[in-house]
Amino acid sequence: MTLIKSISGIRGTIGGNVGDNLTPIDAVKFASAYGTWIKQQRNKENYRVVVGRDARISGEMIQNLVMNTLVGLGIHVIDLGLSTTPTVEVAVPMEHADGGIILTASHNPKQWNALKLLDAKGEFLNGVEGAKILELAEHNDMSFADVDNLGKITTNDAYIDMHIDEVLAMDLVNKEAIEKSNFKVVVDGVNSTGGIAIPLLLERLGVHPIKLYCEPNGHFPHNPEPLKEHLTDLSEAVVKENADFGIVVDPDVDRLAFMDEKGDMFGEEYTLVACADYVLSKTPGNTVSNMSSTRALRDITEKHGGSYEASAVGEVNVVSLMKKNNAIIGGEGNGGIIYPELHYGRDALVGVALFLSLLAEGNMTVSELRASYPNYFMSKKKIQLTPELDVDGLLNAMESKYRHENLTTIDGVKIDFSDSWVHLRKSNTEPIIRIYTEAPSQQDADDLADRIINEIKAIANI
Repeated sequence: MTLIKSISGIRGTIGGNVGDNLTPIDAVKFASAYGTWIKQQRNKENYRVVVGRDARISGEMIQNLVMNTLVGLGIHVIDLGLSTTPTVEVAVPMEHADGGIILTASHNPKQWNALKLLDAKGEFLNGVEGAKILELAEHNDMSFADVDNLGKITTNDAYIDMHIDEVLAMDLVNKEAIEKSNFKVVVDGVNSTGGIAIPLLLERLGVHPIKLYCEPNGHFPHNPEPLKEHLTDLSEAVVKENADFGIVVDPDVDRLAFMDEKGDMFGEEYTLVACADYVLSKTPGNTVSNMSSTRALRDITEKHGGSYEASAVGEVNVVSLMKKNNAIIGGEGNGGIIYPELHYGRDALVGVALFLSLLAEGNMTVSELRASYPNYFMSKKKIQLTPELDVDGLLNAMESKYRHENLTTIDGVKIDFSDSWVHLRKSNTEPIIRIYTEAPSQQDADDLADRIINEIKAIANI
């Protein structure tokens, strides 16, 4: 059982011991620290924070603890109830709020939950801000409101619809072409809030959704990370229903992957590639993704006359580099689309609308679209961490071993070979070392990952 504190938020398993897991006491402590930080940002009479959650079994419990802690600090809460991460991000500036909290552990299994923390722009906190909140929590440096100055909770369950309104209002969403295409799409909502939001969006676009696991009860029917090995039911449903393609999102709806009409994965890495291809064809510019993402985005960007740069892993790092480089679209290779026209956050609803516009205007199947892109293959593997493993020492040893190759060390160690690469880093969200590789064939990518894992195990003597 685990509690992880990072720029990705406060994430842990439910139950267990205080300080080792995300217990009620830990939830209150970190919510108190966040609320105190909010009040330190500026001196004003009323503070407001937007709070929403995915459909996890523990979500209602954690949300009530968090909201009432903020009330105890004298902060007013706008309760979105069942929501999505991008919906909360959109709601914060629309509410003129001081921040936001999403209760979700993203792609982690059902025993996990987390507090994802937003600033007044509806964007994730940076490392400095996150460190300040951890410091406040560590020293219990919080002061609560007296009885006459407690906050209030206001419920607003309209924000998913309002979020969809904002998506449909984007200039590049070709609603007319989508409606004429008469698409039929299977949606795997992994029994979380994507099962609410994605079918609603599709219906508004004139697409016929076929719902698979769209009951938001928190009982994930498969591992909620949207990877090929977890999506056999979606693949079978797409073929059985003779659908145009399939859509799958993670529990908080900031990651998006597609299944083609044959029941084959489009590739979550290619979600961003396809959306960027469409956006850049209309509005040329620069792109950014993290350094664990496919080279195909660089190729597509350069085809449209733009420049591509890679950031450290983590949404906040991608957003920072996007702002610096004035990137017109960006994101992460895990299916995260960041389109600044709406907001600086990964948003599966935005990705669905852009992808449908691309398909409708191109008048092609999803498999034909995928075949039009550069063909790279990735392997994503992991090594479970144990307390005795010296992760920094292992990464340093690998850096030394490959010192004559093209190395990048802003986030773990990335080794660029002529026709392939490998990226080794400690996860922000799980107690693992991630090993990502990319190569011209799946076999080459898998073989490279296995070779690197064996080298790490030999160094660590495990």
